[in-house]
Amino acid sequence: MERIPILRMGSTLLVTIQVDMQDQTALALQDDLADRIAKTGASGVMIDISALEIVDSFVGRMLASISGIARILSATTVVVGMQPAVAITLVELGLSLEGVKTALNVERGLALLQRAGVASGHVD
Repeated sequence: MERIPILRMGSTLLVTIQVDMQDQTALALQDDLADRIAKTGASGVMIDISALEIVDSFVGRMLASISGIARILSATTVVVGMQPAVAITLVELGLSLEGVKTALNVERGLALLQRAGVASGHVD
């Protein structure tokens, strides 16, 4: 099974999803991120989905779940780079991604995290 890398930039964890998300990959990402947030004390998580052309209802729910888990672990999550077709699909599926912050791109996502009090700091 493929694992999605999680990079640390100061107090922010950066996840760039470059593969089509299968259910097992999404579940592994959820577990890996929860573990990394707990181990590093990260206060921000940025998930870049700009390479995803399709997001099904399971992956949409997983993004919301990851955000909820991060929130419980005192981290703010921002999903960035959502393609218009993905946004349309999520709305058509009835998934509003409640509680998930979104930004158009990584730059705006970092700005959103900074406004939320999460400093990106230096790259580790």
